[in-house]
Amino acid sequence: MNEEKLLLEKVEGLGEDIIKRLKEIGIETALDLAVCLPDELLDIVGGNRSGAAYLINQARIHLVKNGIINEGFITAKEALERRKKIRYCTTGSRALDGLLGGGIETAAVTEVYGAYSSGKSQLCHTLSVLCQLPPEERGLGGGAIYIDTEGGFRAERVREIAIARGLEPDTILKNILYARVYNVPHLEFIIRSLGACIRKRNIVLVIVDSIIDLFRSEFIGREFLSERQQRLNVIISKLRNIAEMYDIAVVITNQIQTSPNIIIGDPNVPAGGNILSHGSTYRIYLRRSGKYRIAAIIDSPYHPFSEVKFLITEAGISDE
Repeated sequence: MNEEKLLLEKVEGLGEDIIKRLKEIGIETALDLAVCLPDELLDIVGGNRSGAAYLINQARIHLVKNGIINEGFITAKEALERRKKIRYCTTGSRALDGLLGGGIETAAVTEVYGAYSSGKSQLCHTLSVLCQLPPEERGLGGGAIYIDTEGGFRAERVREIAIARGLEPDTILKNILYARVYNVPHLEFIIRSLGACIRKRNIVLVIVDSIIDLFRSEFIGREFLSERQQRLNVIISKLRNIAEMYDIAVVITNQIQTSPNIIIGDPNVPAGGNILSHGSTYRIYLRRSGKYRIAAIIDSPYHPFSEVKFLITEAGISDE
C-alpha cells in the first residue's frame, strides 16, 4: 500500500488545524479517517455531525480515486470472488476450525461469549500465537494486538503455548502488542489508534478481551443505558470497519447474563443487547462440560447451528 497516498495532507478539504487535531486523537492517515464514525469526530468539528461526516467522506473519496478502496455496486459474482480471498486463522482445534468453516475469518468480527472459565481468554491467547504462523500452516503470517479490559492476559501463558507448539517464544511475544485498558475513554482511544499499529507492525489479528466489561461497570442504572449502548455501538462499528478495510481478523469476548424470561433451556444470554448481536459477524457460545469445552455457533450469515468439543492443554486450544 502506497504510504504517500494515505497521508492526511493529500485529502482535499482538510486544513492544517484539522489535520493536527486528527493526529492528536490517533487518526494519522486517510484510511484511519475513512473507517471513523461521525460521533468519534464531534470534538474535532465542534459538535457538528454533518461536518464530521464531510471529513470522513472526503477521506473515502480520496481513497477511491487512488484505487485503495472500491465503492459503489458490484455484482454478486464479484462479491463471491472477493469472498474466495478471505483468509482463515486456525484456532488450534480442527474440530473448532471445522465449525467455523476453516477458522477465524478475516474481514469479520467474531464474538466469543460464555461464563467464567469457559475458555474465552484461552482461545484468545492461543490465537495470538497461531495467527503468526505462515498461511501454509493455517496462520495469517503477522502479529496480534491484545486489548485487555479484565486483566486476564498472561504473557507466560503465551510463552507456554508457543513452546508446546515448537515455536520460538521470544519471537512470538515480540509480535504481540498488549494494552491494559482501564476505562471506556481509554478503550475508545486505543481503538481509534489501531490503524497506525496495524500498518507499521503487520498486525493481522485484533483481540478485545472483553468488549463489555468496562461498560457494565461504568454505566450503572437504566438512566445511562442509552449512552452506554451508543458508545458501545461506535466501538463495535469501528472494529467492523477496521476488519474490512485492513482485511484482518477481529475477535471480541463477551460475558453472559441470565435471562429471567427463559424457563426451559439455557437461561444464559450474551450481554450487550442488540448492539453486539447486530455488530458481530459471527457469535460463538462456549461452555464447560467436564474436561471438555463445547463451542456452538449461534449466529452466522451462512453457518448452520452446530457444536463441537475441544480441549484446553499446555498448547492452548486443541483436540484430543
